[in-house]
Amino acid sequence: MKKLSLISFGILASLQFMNAQVISSKKWTDHFSYNNVLAMKEDNGKIVAATENGVFYYTIATGEITKLSKANGLHDINISAFDYNPQTKIGVIGYANGSMDIITPQEVKYVVDIPIATGYSGSKKINHISITGDQAVVSVGYGVSVFNLKKLEFGDSAFFVNGGVYEASNEATIFGNKIYSVTNTGLKSHEMNTTFPVFSTWTTEIPGSFKHIDAESSSLIFSSATSAFIYNNGTGTPLPATFGGIKDIVLSSNNIVVTDNRIYTFSLNGVSLNAASMGEDCNTGITVNGKIYGGTMVSGIKEESGTTYKPSGPYSNSAYKINLYDNNQMLVSSGSRENRFNQPPVIPNKAGFYYFNGTDWTRPSFFSTSPIITNVLDAVFNPADNSEIFFTNYTVTAQGVYKMKYNANTKDFDFVKSYNLGSPGDFSHRPVGFASDPQNNLFVSFGFNYGNPSIGIYDRGTDDFTIKKFGISSVATQTPVYYENMLWLPLPRTNNFIVYDYKNAANLSDDVDYILTDANGFAGNSKGTLSVAFSKSGDAWIGTDSGLRILPNAAAEIKTPDPKVEPIIIEQGGLGEELFRDGQVLQIAVDAGDYKWLSVDGGGVYYLSSDGQQTIKHFTKENSPLPTNSVTDIKVDRKTGKVYFVTFNGIVAYQGDVGDVTSNFGNVLVYPNPVVYSNFKGKVTIKGLAEKTNIRIADAAGNVIHSAVARGGYYEWDLNNMKGNRVASGIYFVLMTNEDGSDKATAKIAVVN
Repeated sequence: MKKLSLISFGILASLQFMNAQVISSKKWTDHFSYNNVLAMKEDNGKIVAATENGVFYYTIATGEITKLSKANGLHDINISAFDYNPQTKIGVIGYANGSMDIITPQEVKYVVDIPIATGYSGSKKINHISITGDQAVVSVGYGVSVFNLKKLEFGDSAFFVNGGVYEASNEATIFGNKIYSVTNTGLKSHEMNTTFPVFSTWTTEIPGSFKHIDAESSSLIFSSATSAFIYNNGTGTPLPATFGGIKDIVLSSNNIVVTDNRIYTFSLNGVSLNAASMGEDCNTGITVNGKIYGGTMVSGIKEESGTTYKPSGPYSNSAYKINLYDNNQMLVSSGSRENRFNQPPVIPNKAGFYYFNGTDWTRPSFFSTSPIITNVLDAVFNPADNSEIFFTNYTVTAQGVYKMKYNANTKDFDFVKSYNLGSPGDFSHRPVGFASDPQNNLFVSFGFNYGNPSIGIYDRGTDDFTIKKFGISSVATQTPVYYENMLWLPLPRTNNFIVYDYKNAANLSDDVDYILTDANGFAGNSKGTLSVAFSKSGDAWIGTDSGLRILPNAAAEIKTPDPKVEPIIIEQGGLGEELFRDGQVLQIAVDAGDYKWLSVDGGGVYYLSSDGQQTIKHFTKENSPLPTNSVTDIKVDRKTGKVYFVTFNGIVAYQGDVGDVTSNFGNVLVYPNPVVYSNFKGKVTIKGLAEKTNIRIADAAGNVIHSAVARGGYYEWDLNNMKGNRVASGIYFVLMTNEDGSDKATAKIAVVN
């Protein structure tokens, strides 16, 4: 039985960093994919595997799997290189942006950047890392650098440059007292001495285009794309096999492993031992106790028998939108749009959608077997039949709404039907996103409908969609939002916003649509509306590509002759400033306490007070586990308070402080408690409160030293008294009542200064 732990390697005791702040905490979890294994190392019956967004550690004897990601210790995503030393238990991760993480048994340290040659403007991606003892050789686009794992600093670098043209080191390793590097022009070497940084003193041992290299104490191997060689004093002895496209070569103390379309093993003197097919593409392979393990592209670690090992996660890190359902179920869409929310990507992502049942992830086999090009922007359960799933396919040639049905026997989703909704071969109806109402009516928005946005209304009787076209020019739409018996629809390519009062979904003759424009208060420089969410008081929070607007009492105001949207004005240094002025507000979500989560393109995620006047938290990829600063979707589980952030590079979740809030108290919790100043210098959180809570905090003598009114289910106390001074060490009593005094709660806080 496979066991899963979230503690990285099972041995990390603390986290320390160089040139970086702590970005992870127990409040964060990841929903990354661990399918695409880039590199593996074996350590006494355990396999350490690096994937795109994290590392996992598989213990063969027990089946235990631990994982390490940006949510619990690492500092970045897009891993491009990895090596691990079983003797010292040190691993080195290289990222596509040129940074590195050094993993030791005690901590993770962050190395912000590699040395860069003067005048070099190419990619900083780390191509390869090879550890020998306390030295790690790092291959990049300009050549090689040596990193000292004891001193945690870079030593010499060799810039492979001739006449101002840089040559990349594809891979490099230490063998004897030399560093060997394979490049597109040859196998090159240099002793680790004072002239090492001077490229003109390097020796081209064997000319040719070479991709991979590895070494042990007495052996060196290298390869081109189609041949692998054992190095012997300036010559290469080819291994006795024909390869079509070598992905990796690995040298251990007892064999050579070459990964091609199969995984081949050879003795150290080049005798062929075995060849195994994993039934799918692999990036790398190793042997453990005579058994071959493949690092696959889509299934994690795989044995010859076909058994796979990996942490639970979606098929791919590509994610665009998420929908949450009861029992921790999730549907994740993997698509994308370009050119101001109009064009599908040039190379569509065929990943489709991923379904999480609360325990396991499923990707329908349809997306692997069907020749149809897919770009899924949204996937939802049929509100009238949760065994069916509808998804939107936003492409040029195969656009339409598709329906699938869950097959309990195969534990897969079977294709049922597609709804083109346009003339054969045209691209006039590109479906974007779904909404549903309490009567289980299903709606879908369409863009590029001959210049007019439209809504499709699903008719269960005819199993088809009726199209409602709006009389406004705009070739793109967003996902509609249902509120107060109307659909609220942002238009990302025009400075407009549609509200559709459909009244009776079965009858289009009585419907009414309302259109907001810049004349209603949108910024004059805005080119489109992007998102909408509703506060508890019924205000519409509308995100545009040039800021934020509020439509107060939206359901009633939209029906007035001249509804007005308004910016939120905050005070900055005594002057009024428009909140998120000129920022692209991609998504807005409201939690159970009426606090707002907003993602701003390039600016991360903001957590705002209910009125927007205070920024409570601001998460970025620099200070949190967010994979990027452009979050395409936010969803809040109002029962648990967990907030999901979706990006094109993966999904992370944050355990918020506001769960299901009512007029009475829930399970009141104070943390941290006790508050020891030497360990914690932030605010104390009190959660589980009523929707409106009157708070008084008293000292042991009964003196009230702090009072407040909390709204939204939680409160943060800065440990200051009414005069603004930090309270003394001691026990403090928190006395709380709800709004009408019908419910009460108490708590104690211990303060140690």
